[in-house]
Amino acid sequence: MKLLFYAAKTYDKKSFDPVRDASFPDIEIDYIDHELEPLTATLAKDYDAICAFVSANVGRETLEILHDCGVKAVLMRCAGFNNVDTEAAKELGITVKRVPAYSPESVAELAMALAMAVNRRLYKAYNKVRENDYSLKGLRGVLMYGKTAGIVGTGKIGAAMCRICHGFGMNVIAYDVYENPALKDFVKYVTLDKLLAESDLISLHCPLMDSTYHMINIENIKKMKDGVILVNTSRGALVNTEELIEGIRLNKFLGVGLDVYEEETGNVYEDRSDEIMMHSVTSRLLSFPNVMITSHQGFYTMEALESIAETTLQNMADAMNGVSTANDC
Repeated sequence: MKLLFYAAKTYDKKSFDPVRDASFPDIEIDYIDHELEPLTATLAKDYDAICAFVSANVGRETLEILHDCGVKAVLMRCAGFNNVDTEAAKELGITVKRVPAYSPESVAELAMALAMAVNRRLYKAYNKVRENDYSLKGLRGVLMYGKTAGIVGTGKIGAAMCRICHGFGMNVIAYDVYENPALKDFVKYVTLDKLLAESDLISLHCPLMDSTYHMINIENIKKMKDGVILVNTSRGALVNTEELIEGIRLNKFLGVGLDVYEEETGNVYEDRSDEIMMHSVTSRLLSFPNVMITSHQGFYTMEALESIAETTLQNMADAMNGVSTANDC
């Protein structure tokens, strides 16, 4: 079984190779630096499957080329698959599988880290002290204990975030179309409007769908408390970036922590430090003193990488053997 691994990084090889050697010796993996798109899809000729990430272009054109190359399966090494044209894949007979859960606590812990970093201005404090500036100007935060955390989406990652916030002594409320019975002892489910109005911390943990696209817009931002903390470690397009900037300029937020954002596709996992980013909304966001952006790194722990490798390679074995599982997209 031959697998072509797109957009491979050093850490991918270090996590996949040991798992392959130990449990999946029949799978041959070739790693390439190129991202998956129509132009690079032709490289998959004679491969049984390809492995792609959340930033890949897995639209109809790409899938048609993969089909012509003989590819039987697309393996997403991530939970999200909104970048995959699943209808086209079905028409072409290409199996699409994903990794629905990989150390959900890894992402939830980063979400809380972002919330605390923007609250206590840790990024600013770090730089001030390195320059021998020990003044406290611009560093004042608020106490999280006793405040209300609003968790939007209570799947595995959202549930982990609920537990973390509960451990901080926060009052936890949540909004989800499907309520999680495992959380009912300490989480109160409310409407989205009530969550927006009552939360001191709002953390997004829901998939990107038509119903959630730009759910954080200026209309909903105006429903929030003044001085709210907003964190997004889920999908960038949950937030309308232009209207988020408008909300920041209205002094609505104590802080904003983003591990994902709408403009990330060309930036994620690339070093662009020598480039001038023309007309960049990311640069505009970074100009605000109460905004912190990270590199879509919520998944980036040793435990999560190992879990992703194990599930992805099992997905390939299942796909090649015609086995349907809950990981099918």
